[in-house]
Amino acid sequence: MKKWLLLLSVFVLAMVLAACGDGKDDPAPATETDGEAIDGKDADSADPSKADEMSDEELTFATVDLVKSNGKSVGTAELTEEDSGVRVKVNATDLPEGLHGFHFHEAGKCEAPDFESAGGHFNPTGASHGLEEKEGPHAGDLPNLEVGEDGTVEDEFLAEHVTLESGKDNSLLQEGGTALVIHATADDGKTQPSGNSGDRIACGIVK
Repeated sequence: MKKWLLLLSVFVLAMVLAACGDGKDDPAPATETDGEAIDGKDADSADPSKADEMSDEELTFATVDLVKSNGKSVGTAELTEEDSGVRVKVNATDLPEGLHGFHFHEAGKCEAPDFESAGGHFNPTGASHGLEEKEGPHAGDLPNLEVGEDGTVEDEFLAEHVTLESGKDNSLLQEGGTALVIHATADDGKTQPSGNSGDRIACGIVK
């Protein structure tokens, strides 16, 4: 009898141990969601090449909103960094017909009504004014804009003496920025210091 009781006790103990073993928690398997968390956004943010691409894009393109003294937008100038300078594409309306001086100015301010807050032409090298001037030009000197009878202008040209790359010589993205200014009359290309191009009728901040 004692033998059977001993065998029964061993059998019950074995069953209890087996039941405890089945109740143990197994480690949760990795899921697709876990994989996305590792391989997704966090992985991209840690990729230095992608960070460089974003930085380059920020440094090589800018859109300048050109406004009149009443605050009304007359158009935009798109600036794109190229190997030989900055490509300037202008698309503007509601301007007086004729030729208008057009320059980068030294301060990133466009305070109405006269936009004098933009300062003089962007001229970090201390050169003379005029694209054809022997001792020039100012880095900010640009060709005249020709506005049609309908008050619109679409034009583009290469500004060879400036860059959009921060920290480099002649950078338009200097501390405080710079400005693009449209003048009332044509720049004669020789009168110092600004080409006798008259009042400032539109302005946009480059930053």
